[in-house]
Amino acid sequence: MYNAVLCRYHEIAIKGNNRHMFERCLMDNIHVLLKKDGIDFDVKRVRGRVWIEKRDLSDFTENELAFVKKALSRTFGLESFSPAVKIKSEMSVIEAKVAELTPLILADYFAKKEVVKFRIRARRSDKEFPLCSKDIEIALAKVVADNCDSSRLKVDLDHAELTFGCEVRDEFSILFFEECKSPGGLPVGCNGKALALLSGGIDSPVACYMTMKRGCPVEYLSFHSTPYTPLETTDKIKTIAAFLNTYQRGGRLFLCNLVEFQKAVRDFCQPRYRTILYRRGMLRIGEAIAAKYGHLALLTGDSVGQVASQTIENMSTIDRATNMLVLRPLVGMDKNEAIRIATAIGSMELSSVQVPDSCIVFSPSQAATHSTVELIEAEEQKIANYSEIIAEIAENAEIFQL
Repeated sequence: MYNAVLCRYHEIAIKGNNRHMFERCLMDNIHVLLKKDGIDFDVKRVRGRVWIEKRDLSDFTENELAFVKKALSRTFGLESFSPAVKIKSEMSVIEAKVAELTPLILADYFAKKEVVKFRIRARRSDKEFPLCSKDIEIALAKVVADNCDSSRLKVDLDHAELTFGCEVRDEFSILFFEECKSPGGLPVGCNGKALALLSGGIDSPVACYMTMKRGCPVEYLSFHSTPYTPLETTDKIKTIAAFLNTYQRGGRLFLCNLVEFQKAVRDFCQPRYRTILYRRGMLRIGEAIAAKYGHLALLTGDSVGQVASQTIENMSTIDRATNMLVLRPLVGMDKNEAIRIATAIGSMELSSVQVPDSCIVFSPSQAATHSTVELIEAEEQKIANYSEIIAEIAENAEIFQL
């Protein structure tokens, strides 16, 4: 019965003279996320609202609507959306459509509850429409009561289980009966591109999600240590990266074999500093790839104090390996907060698959929790061909279009 989907944004609405840029980016993203063979969607914008309909203006099938709902639930920049019925802006037409749909909408609610709390919410942007918003609400409440068992309905303006929504515009009117959540934030692509150091753990996928939410396209850099890590290590990373791409238009995965660098650290440097040295090397490899492919920042899932390499001292030492901006959106979170987000967005199950990680190769029995730049640079100088190893690893990165 739905022939449109009404989309709402929040943060974009507070933008100033460049608001149209955010709106255009949002609409472009929706176009891309809705691409599917055999379905020709049209995305339009009218004064603070975006709506989707089929190009032939026919109703959505159940499968088509499910597809649209899944895509919009992952569209950054949208606050919420509603499957809707688009009709003429005439009160008689609106009342007739509400009368037609009321029994259908209430059937599921009445099957579950004896009394259903409901409300009418009307919004009139066409100031020449003969009724104001409050009068529209009163009129439609009467229509609802006249077309069902009104003894099973209770008006509740604050805690309604069902909201009949109506937006009246000069071009058309929209009726809707549910509000579905989107992730909010800013549309991906309105900010600069970041390169994420993606591991198979819980934190870095959450960091990618949160950075996308601020409008940054994210691509992925991950490391393996073949032959010391199995193929399952890279398979897991590919799966996580492909999943994260469902929240954006698509980002590449750069896979680097870190083992020659790890061997050099093992052979020439103090064991307790290996993890710090690994991390500095990873940032340098990331910086080289970012310079080549146009990334403006590196991104990690670091959280202060979570592991030995993430003390303030060690994070400061690691950061000094690069001149690039390093984003750490999880820096103040504890593990439970990251787990809650990972569970909510759907990455937790993928991250929970147990496979070896490259960071554990030759890992020390006791990692240093304190370091200085001078000390770690002295360790790095013990590796005569340090820069050449880093450059070769970056140059030989495998690139996957996911």
